[in-house]
Amino acid sequence: MQPVSIIGLGLSTEDLTETHKKIIAQADIIVGGKRHLDFFPTSKAEKRIITGEIKKIVDYVKKKMDSNSIVVLASGDPLFFGIGSLMIKSLGAEKVKVYPNITSVAAAFSRIREPWQDACVLSMHGRFDKKDFFSAVLNKDKIAILTDPENNPAKIAGLFISSRNTDFEICVLEKLGSIDEKIEWYTLNKAAESAFNEPNIVILKRLPTRNHKIGSKIGPDIFTGMPEEYFDHENGLITKAEVRAVSLSKLRLLSDCVFWDLGAGSGSVSIEASAFIKTGKIIAVEQNKSRIKQIENNMKQFRVQNMEIVRSRLPEGLEDLPVPDRIFIGGGGEKLESIILSSCRYLNKQGLIVVNTVLMQNIVCALSAFKNLGFKTDIVQIQISRGSRMPWGERLEAQNPVWIISGLKE
Repeated sequence: MQPVSIIGLGLSTEDLTETHKKIIAQADIIVGGKRHLDFFPTSKAEKRIITGEIKKIVDYVKKKMDSNSIVVLASGDPLFFGIGSLMIKSLGAEKVKVYPNITSVAAAFSRIREPWQDACVLSMHGRFDKKDFFSAVLNKDKIAILTDPENNPAKIAGLFISSRNTDFEICVLEKLGSIDEKIEWYTLNKAAESAFNEPNIVILKRLPTRNHKIGSKIGPDIFTGMPEEYFDHENGLITKAEVRAVSLSKLRLLSDCVFWDLGAGSGSVSIEASAFIKTGKIIAVEQNKSRIKQIENNMKQFRVQNMEIVRSRLPEGLEDLPVPDRIFIGGGGEKLESIILSSCRYLNKQGLIVVNTVLMQNIVCALSAFKNLGFKTDIVQIQISRGSRMPWGERLEAQNPVWIISGLKE
């Protein structure tokens, strides 16, 4: 028995080497998509078309491979979102031999003369992962997407428009390698209204409209402890940068966790939490209409996609939210105890809740509530002194002390 040969065609048969052509010419059976098999009309080999029932194809190859020389044709590189990985898994690595070729992604970037070592590549061919898509949009300036007739360029552009993200331009490359190849850049609105030939590939490139300069209010990069002036907020009514940094460290945020920010204010804690929570969900709960507008402005400013705003007067409005892994309460006032007790009813096992307060009464309130719930508690007090200019020097100006109280649900 000889290994099954899995050969990447590249963009067309013009990308095949003499070695590839020799192996195909000597094959007893050629397996591939109809478009692939049509490249070899004069071949005397038995031809088997790959359809949606891929398991039947694998079973067929297994049955025939002992007594036949089999070639499986693939687009581009068989191991790049291709059939090669399935064949290796199904037949065993020792029973296949893979012959790679140029991928459609490499060809697409070469057509637009753009390096792609820093690009994120996603496949929507027969699948669509919303988390992966919006994580790439949030974190990458250059994205390539392998499409299919359902998950097509118009749908991708529509996703940007529905999420109010207009920071990208879109290039659609249709029928790469064919005589009627077409390459064109579009605005998102134009792409959403257009029809495209199959097959096609999409490249998204962030528009150069953001200022990355340190110290600028405008900037897509989120880091811990951003200055208050980076955010739209009411004067003084925002969690201070240093307190924010310590509070986030106490929350121990994970990439896929669900985070509740209760009494979110301007949303500064939620915005910075998004630097850690990539595939999870952030829920900012706020009752004040003007502050909700500030949260919306800050979400747009920092392009936070995985965040939802809920208008509610705490402790009400929590029952329909996704079950949280982390909860932050930035104050709570006289309702702090009821907010803690209500929210912790929903907290996942091993979940964490962190409370910030400047009121001495609420220190006892939070600690008692956590003790009654059986939570493991921790408390730190921080007081920040900031430099303040004087006529011939600087002095340190003390800020209000803040207590950061943590509760771990064991």
